[in-house]
Amino acid sequence: MRGVIEELDADGMGVLKAGRREIHIPFTSPGDVVEVKRWRRRKRKLIAVDFEVVQPSDERVEPRCPHFGTCGGCLLQHLPYGRQIEFKEDKLSRILGMSVNVKPSPVIYGHRNRIDVVISTKGIGFRKRGTWWDVVDIEECPVFGKTSAKVLRSLREFIGDHKPGLYEIGKNEGFLRYIVMREGKFTGELMVNLVTSEGTLPEDFPSYFDYADSIYWSVNRTKSDVSYGEIEKFWKLEFTRERLGDVVYLIHPNSFFQTNSHSAVILLEEVSKRVDGERVLDLYSGVGTFGVYLAKRGLNVEGIEANPFAVEMANRNVEINGVDATFRVGSDRGVGDLSGYDTVVLDPPRSGLHPKLIKKILKDKPESIVYVSCNPNTLAENLGKLSEGYSVEDAVGIDMFPHTPHVETVVKLKPKV
Repeated sequence: MRGVIEELDADGMGVLKAGRREIHIPFTSPGDVVEVKRWRRRKRKLIAVDFEVVQPSDERVEPRCPHFGTCGGCLLQHLPYGRQIEFKEDKLSRILGMSVNVKPSPVIYGHRNRIDVVISTKGIGFRKRGTWWDVVDIEECPVFGKTSAKVLRSLREFIGDHKPGLYEIGKNEGFLRYIVMREGKFTGELMVNLVTSEGTLPEDFPSYFDYADSIYWSVNRTKSDVSYGEIEKFWKLEFTRERLGDVVYLIHPNSFFQTNSHSAVILLEEVSKRVDGERVLDLYSGVGTFGVYLAKRGLNVEGIEANPFAVEMANRNVEINGVDATFRVGSDRGVGDLSGYDTVVLDPPRSGLHPKLIKKILKDKPESIVYVSCNPNTLAENLGKLSEGYSVEDAVGIDMFPHTPHVETVVKLKPKV
């Protein structure tokens, strides 16, 4: 089947229309002439798995990464960055039913402060797009930066010297499973975290990464294919640090932190300017990313987070920044009276707000809500339910994820009169 890509879908794939049939094709651009030889059905979509761009669109640019087109990490490197922003604005406008401007990332390569690299018998790198069992072997990740090449060289040297078992995906066999890199883009501090199955790590392992500020060994004792585990041991610093604006945050291997530090500064500024009053509830507060930043501006902040370890990290961040804020363990289903807060900041997981919390918000009617979302679909659903008592005052997108179809959104809501 041959035809011209007319548009991109919400997932960033080109759409080829043939009668009533639509085939979704990764790594393509509007204007591309494509030949599709084979496709398969996935989640009610027809996805091309064997195709060729026979005549590229004039819009395309040369991707910086040599693995573009096979690696599952980036989907849009072939589009000019301005076109990526337009795509995300169109996506948000379609899903949310309103015009939303997207603020671009100040840096579009070397912007990611974390990457999780698979160590397997298939290779050392990232999952091949469309598979869970295959790996694209890489030497460097351009969206993380030059440090990735240094760490991966050291890892391969360690493997060459000690011949440890590499993980066999699907069989739950082998010792080395992941190496996770975290880098403070504004502090320059580097953390290397080796994730293994249960076993013995050679004593000289840290010497291969002596340039890192923090070196961790984590053990995943489960069959789950995840890039974290129980902390077995660490060398040098217990935490690395990142600075966003005038706030310093401690980074731990098992902490969630915004993956684009450059855009995270913009995100914090956009949230801060939408906060009204003095008393703020930071719900789904994590390590205090928003709450500590707002407390630095003199606001009275209380944070609630379900993960006890994240709460511990948030309170450490309060201490090192010398601010007045309190973070505690709690559930989004059991929050107290919300009416006493001037602003409630919401940053839920991709699944969105719990229905009980939505009912609680509509009942208590806090004076202002700032909703931060990485999933426009669940955001749209939640806004629809909140519209019983709230109206959207404004919204802005922030590109936290260049070269991917993902986008962060900040929405301010006020009670209806």
